This record gives sequence, structure tokens and C-alpha cells, in this order.
Amino acid sequence: MNFKKSFNFSLWCDFIERDFLEEEFQNLLKNKTIQGATSNPAIFEQSIATSGAYIQQIEMLQVNSAKKIYEELAITDIKRAAQIMHPLHERDEQDGFISIEVDPLLCDDADATIQEGVRLFEEIDYDNVMIKVPATQAGYIAMKELTSQGINVNATLIFSVNQAIQCTKALNEGIELSNHNAKAVVSIFVSRFDRLLDEKLLSLDIKPSQTGILNAVKCYHEIQKFENTNIRTLFASTGVKDDALDSSYYIDNLIYPHSINTAPLATINAYINKNEFTKSKIISEDECDTYFKNLEENGINIEEISQKLLNDGLESFKISFTNMIKKLKLET
Repeated sequence: MNFKKSFNFSLWCDFIERDFLEEEFQNLLKNKTIQGATSNPAIFEQSIATSGAYIQQIEMLQVNSAKKIYEELAITDIKRAAQIMHPLHERDEQDGFISIEVDPLLCDDADATIQEGVRLFEEIDYDNVMIKVPATQAGYIAMKELTSQGINVNATLIFSVNQAIQCTKALNEGIELSNHNAKAVVSIFVSRFDRLLDEKLLSLDIKPSQTGILNAVKCYHEIQKFENTNIRTLFASTGVKDDALDSSYYIDNLIYPHSINTAPLATINAYINKNEFTKSKIISEDECDTYFKNLEENGINIEEISQKLLNDGLESFKISFTNMIKKLKLET
């Protein structure tokens, strides 16, 4: 199942929770099912809200601000994940990473994003940590600066080809300034296109559940053109919401060279249980362009859709982060 040696494809787990790290996570690594992990504010909100593993630490930290409480909880989990995966990272420097996102409320403030990214990287103090930075105008500045300092970056919330190019350009310049000491991934969000567009596409007699994959592949081709082996495409938002699709649909169709797929735990389990591990057919740029030209002719502007999804994604992470922060200060 592991295409790593010959194909340079990795499967990462898009989930983190304290008890999970101590057993199931380690089994997935031991079995070579996954080679890394990612997190985001929504995942931490769910984990902290639903798991009893955090209660004692939350109570002990009540003298601190709510954001400080969150950071202590998150840093504890990220450090543990980094520690568990560090032997893997030592064997293969492109894998064994865990990501932590900067405060999403800072998405339009480059200086604050840089300061927080540096601080989090230094506090966690593991070289297999990636700082997640949203792909905004301020984010591009932060990505270049962080990688120039040798800090690994996960560029996130990428929906458009232009975002993918701008991120890769910033990361490429920063990595060159760091003498190639930093690694980076460019996280292309996939399934949200289909959730938004499929109903309309069906009304137009256009095959559904294709837009997210073709958009991601078009981004992938642009990232590959930079020919920087320290930068990999990461396909994200790969959980399936449509019951008509196989649960592992967005993994099965995006097993590409020099790429990563980060998926929810249920999606990973569905992929394993199929026991059918084949490389995906690589869709050409021409095929992608033909598809999007057809959408445009049918009144669908993919740039406008991408911008809406970015705005929605930023807002969703801000809401998750704010809601979580509010809940961390216990009433006395």
C-alpha cells in the first residue's frame, strides 16, 4: 500500500486528539498506513469539546488567558505527535510532520502571523513541526519569511490556481533563502467544490463530483513546475459527504507522484478496508482546462467559486477558534 519509495506519495491523518495519539495513531504509523498528520482549529475545537482527556489540564491552566490555555493544550498534543513521529522523520525528512495553525484571526496581519509562527515553532521545539498559514496576501509574506528562517510551513486554505502559484512562489523564495533547510506543503482543498456545485451541475447535465479533483490537479501541475523537491502538494478536505461516492473517493483519485493526501480517520479506514491500492491516472492540464472552459460556458465562474470557498473557510476557522477560546475559561 505504501507507494513512498517508488512514487513519493504519502497519506497523512487529518485528526489529532490526546488519547488517539497514544494508541490508534501509533498503530497507524507502525503499520505504515500513514506517514504524517495535520490539525486545524476545527479539529482542536472538536477534540477539546468531546474528549475528557483535556479536563484536568484545562482546570490547572485557569489562571491564564483563554488563548494561552488553548495554546498550552495544543502545544502539548503537537509536541507529543512530533515526538512519536520523530524517528520516522529522521528516516525520511519529507514525512513524519505534524502541523499547527496560527491564530486564524491573524490571517490579514503578516507581522503578527510571523511572530506567532516563530514563537510556536520555538516553543514546540521539534524539527518535524509545520506552521500552518492561510493563503491570504498577508499569508504569502509570512510563508516566505518563516521558511527563510528554516521553519517548515503548511500553506493552507488554497482553493484557486492563483493561490497555489502565489504560495509556491513565496515558499520557493523562502526555502532558497534558508539554503533549503525548510520543508513545505501546499494544501489544496478538494471536496468543498463538489459540495457547493454538484446540485447545479446535475441540473446542467454535467457529471458531478469532478470539480474538486480537477481543480486540485490543475493546482498540482502548477506547483510541480517550480521543481522544488522541498515543496509538495497536499490534497486536503478529502472527506466524502455524498453517499453516492465511495468513502475513499478523494484518496483513490488523487494518488499522485510527489504528493500527500491528508484525510479524516474514517476516510483512511475506508481506504485501508478496500484493500485496493493503485496509483491514480494523472489528468493532464489540457483535460482540466477543457472542463473549466465548459463550466464557464455554462455560467460557472471558478474564480468566484474559489473566492467564496476561501472566505467561507477563513470564517469557519475563525468561528471554531473563537468558540473554543470562549469555552476554555470555566465558570466559577
